[in-house]
Amino acid sequence: MELLVTNFGSFLGKKSERLILKENGKVVSEIPFHDLEHVIIDTSGVSLSTDLIRECVERGIQISFLTPSGKPYAKLVSPYLTGTVVTRRHQLMAYQDERGVTIAKLFIEGKLKNQINVLKYFPKYRREVDRDLFDQVYQIIGEIERILTELNGIVGNCIDDVRGQLMSVEGRAGNLYWQGIKCLTSGRVDFPGREHRGSTDPVNSLLNYGYGMLYRRVEGAIILAGLDPYGGFLHVDRSGKVSLVYDLVEEFRQQVVDRVVVAMVNRGTEIQMEEGMLAVSTRQDLQERINQRLETQEKFQGKRYKIKTIIQMQARRLATFLRGEAKYRPFVGSW
Repeated sequence: MELLVTNFGSFLGKKSERLILKENGKVVSEIPFHDLEHVIIDTSGVSLSTDLIRECVERGIQISFLTPSGKPYAKLVSPYLTGTVVTRRHQLMAYQDERGVTIAKLFIEGKLKNQINVLKYFPKYRREVDRDLFDQVYQIIGEIERILTELNGIVGNCIDDVRGQLMSVEGRAGNLYWQGIKCLTSGRVDFPGREHRGSTDPVNSLLNYGYGMLYRRVEGAIILAGLDPYGGFLHVDRSGKVSLVYDLVEEFRQQVVDRVVVAMVNRGTEIQMEEGMLAVSTRQDLQERINQRLETQEKFQGKRYKIKTIIQMQARRLATFLRGEAKYRPFVGSW
């Protein structure tokens, strides 16, 4: 399970084999360490004991710190969860050869196919009751499918040769996808289109916070797989930028976060805002819904797995691909 700490002045400590959460000096929660996967702190003024920190890193329990908008700004992990030198050497070398091109294309392929499947998921029961909406969304789907075929014609010796072409494919498909999401939420909420930093509307705020949750999980999977989260392929290098996290997360955004957010909007879920940010109650609600989605099973590689397990599987498969030991296939969720 994940523990979300949202109240100013909370204290986290250790008592025997349990994490203790105190608020105003009183114990409000006790969680056995063997049930805990992640501690998430998205408020200021929280105190942690060194005993708790040591117990968490020894057990592989990550501790993440977020801004109120959901953006991660720090993470505590064990210094021993660094994988093998061989994996990281291959990761760095792959940037300079065709492996980098191949994996970047596969990330985008997974992203576009998941965009298509999410757009198919929501109107599939509206064909008779709202044919105009159905036709409009399926026209967008057809255009994204056409753009997807362009990936086959992109070739290069290293990622720097083709990044511009790949980003063009991703960008054009993304513009169409968000037009489709706007159609699906029309009449229920005012969605201005996809906005990233600084957005204050409810839908973008939900998306940004949800993506922050997903980034944390993907980064943890990458670290456990022995990869360097800062050494990406599709996303360019920049100091402090977890480029590989942004790469791998592309094939999970739509199925994990977008489906949850659109469902909340379409069901009329109250989205409370405070000073341009999601209220604590809404953040907690969103976290619970995304965690439920991560527990959902999807068919992958011939079997059914929880999505959170698939994320870890994909990080490990990425490592084996970069070492030249296996092929990589992007995760594509059902509709």
